[in-house]
Amino acid sequence: MKDRHPLLIAAILVVAFGSALSAAPEWEANLTKEPPGNFPALRSVRATYHFGWSGITAGTGDIHVKKTDRQFQFEAAGKTIGFVRALWKLDASFRGSVDAETLRPIESKQTEVYRKKKLITDLAFTNSGVTRIRTEVPASGKTSIPVPFNFSGLFDLQSAWLYLRSQPMTDHSVYRIAVYPATSAYVTTVTVLGHEKVSVRAGSYNAIKVDLQLKHVGKKMQLEPHRKFKKATIWMSDDENRIPLRIEAQIFVGTVFAEVQSMRFDQDKN
Repeated sequence: MKDRHPLLIAAILVVAFGSALSAAPEWEANLTKEPPGNFPALRSVRATYHFGWSGITAGTGDIHVKKTDRQFQFEAAGKTIGFVRALWKLDASFRGSVDAETLRPIESKQTEVYRKKKLITDLAFTNSGVTRIRTEVPASGKTSIPVPFNFSGLFDLQSAWLYLRSQPMTDHSVYRIAVYPATSAYVTTVTVLGHEKVSVRAGSYNAIKVDLQLKHVGKKMQLEPHRKFKKATIWMSDDENRIPLRIEAQIFVGTVFAEVQSMRFDQDKN
């Protein structure tokens, strides 16, 4: 029997070590577990936004969300404008889809065209996580191989918005979700600060004001401070649409903003 003790100890260590590797991170227990709420689904909409910082408009973008029986389909295109474009040329486009029932992301393709290079980011989501392929043109020498991130219950930016707008969004309510927008995962904490009136270029609206905080998910699934992002405040229309009206984010270069210029809802096809 004594000769078997080392084998028994080794087996126990292997099991214990394997369990430690597969254990869920502590912060996962704090994520919001509620399913999508019963708030009315988003109608098909087209919206134009302006982006900038310190009151200076630096870019513009158009977003189209199309609602079908099974999916929300997103298309967006944006670019820098004015003197900012002379300093930093960027043309960007995005296509993505979200399951209309679960409000979970399905896939997306993001293309960024700079003055001297183009970056293409493809994301494919499953119930167990996401797989990313990032391609640079001209080639940077890095091989474009699939990079998996295994974590169930991930959102991307679009599905995160659809999920949050489906919730009650009562004053002081807190929602905490895991989001994978492009190349990394973040734990996003959204706190409803209150309800107030806000004026943007598209008009004046009753709005839901929320605070947004981010924590980066590191290689060992530990939470880390975001190096370039401090916090953001978002105003969402307090109506049956819940469209983002204005976003103010404090980042490493100061305060940047996005504000809706116009929006138009497609006619329902009955």
